[in-house]
Amino acid sequence: MHRHFTVAALAASLLALHVPAARAVEPAPAKEIGVIIGYGVGGGYDAYARLLSRHMGKHLPGEPVFLPQNMPGAGSLKAANYIFSVAPKDGSVMGTFAQQAAVAPLLGDAGYDSRKFSWIGSISGETTVCLTSTKSPIATWDDMLTKDHVFGGEGRGSDVDTMAIALQKLFGTKTKLVTGYPGTSEMFLAVERGEIDGLCGVSLSSVRSRFSQLLDEGKIRIILQAGLEKDPSIDVPNVMDFAKTDEQKRLLAFILGPNVMGRPYAAPPGVPPETLALLRKAFDETVKDPEFLADAAKQKLDVRPITGQRIEQLLDQLYTTPKALLDEVAEISGAAK
Repeated sequence: MHRHFTVAALAASLLALHVPAARAVEPAPAKEIGVIIGYGVGGGYDAYARLLSRHMGKHLPGEPVFLPQNMPGAGSLKAANYIFSVAPKDGSVMGTFAQQAAVAPLLGDAGYDSRKFSWIGSISGETTVCLTSTKSPIATWDDMLTKDHVFGGEGRGSDVDTMAIALQKLFGTKTKLVTGYPGTSEMFLAVERGEIDGLCGVSLSSVRSRFSQLLDEGKIRIILQAGLEKDPSIDVPNVMDFAKTDEQKRLLAFILGPNVMGRPYAAPPGVPPETLALLRKAFDETVKDPEFLADAAKQKLDVRPITGQRIEQLLDQLYTTPKALLDEVAEISGAAK
């Protein structure tokens, strides 16, 4: 059953989740700060957001309580649109959504301009991977090119859908995409149950932290990595090594470029500059906090932080991409109308 979310419906759903309502603008953030998570419980976005929520408050005036709330939908575009258009602009709500959602406005009508978000930072940049069940006959890149297989997805604009469609259209992989899963956890369950062969575009840090047991037990295998540069910590080929034509290189560079920002955090447009400065300062202090780092290590979560200013710079660069190239990316990612 398809649901169409209006602004009013989104506002009502947030109130039901007990996220703080709009209040008078303050120099410092509120006593409670809602953290909107664009994916379901149990995946990498959820793990990182809850980690941040446990530690960031002590680095802000008054030590506000952070309230993580999941808002999955449309590959996290639902959360991104909520944060941009509906959430209060006083620093009482921030959130995280897919890196590909940050570039979605360049490829179609996403309903927002990514440059206008109040970018706070990212805990870690990412390398993404393709993986399959060890019960699946898809064990190598060559298998993806020559054998029919089914991969899972989360919705248009999500990292996993974008990567699967891009590989199919650029290289001719024989992938059938079954999309609409709420998040990574549900896709991994589908892999375990044999409903799908695997998935592409999932972050390596998520696999290592949330699903390491499946790797250790030999239930899943990583068969391909995707990054502007090869990650030496995993012994599988990088898709950039297979890019031979100028078109393949240009399009992959655009698609993989957002990996630099990892899982970004943003507040709505229009947050007072002094409040954004406080949030950024608290974020930057949190990702260096020994207690935060120990908590991250316990969960096997990588910490390679990126500042909000760096995310702004990256988006400014991406927004200068020629329209002809954007049209090509939109076509291969499924965002073209």
